[in-house]
Amino acid sequence: MFATPLGDDGAELGPLEPWQAPEFLAHMDRGREFVGRYIALPDRVTDLASSRAYLQSYAEHAASDTGRILGIRTDGLLVGGVLFRTMDLQAGTAEAGCWLEPSAVGRGLVTRASRVIIDWAVEERGVHRVEWLASSENRASIAVARRLGMTRDGVLRESYVHRGRRLDTEVWSVLAPEWRAARGRTER
Repeated sequence: MFATPLGDDGAELGPLEPWQAPEFLAHMDRGREFVGRYIALPDRVTDLASSRAYLQSYAEHAASDTGRILGIRTDGLLVGGVLFRTMDLQAGTAEAGCWLEPSAVGRGLVTRASRVIIDWAVEERGVHRVEWLASSENRASIAVARRLGMTRDGVLRESYVHRGRRLDTEVWSVLAPEWRAARGRTER
């Protein structure tokens, strides 16, 4: 319901809501180690209660207009997602992110889904700057940032601890005029 097709291969982008916690948990269980290599999401979603709480937190972000979470499905199966971890509409900034289970890798799903949410943020919500933060070791996420036409702003050295290791964070971004130019659009 309310899904956006991501192409003609059966992939679609749609809401992830608290009532979908069992499906979200099953998805995390399928991709837990793969997804958790660089992000904490599978460490936070470990049982039904934490799955529901995680999705509830994003329902609250959506209600306060400070974030969003959407699922990527292929043939009806939840295989990943994209989100705005943060959104500050007054400042005109948002931080996008993603995850994908191993069965769905290599199909361009994250890139296609990210285009949809960035388009929405820029064109519908007036966001001026969309950021993409990724571990310097996460080559796949960095490749998505490049495919989205983002610019590498810099590296935050050893900026976060993940599973006992200090990791560097690469900061990538795209500005609304750059996004529109790449999409063949003009300023609204």
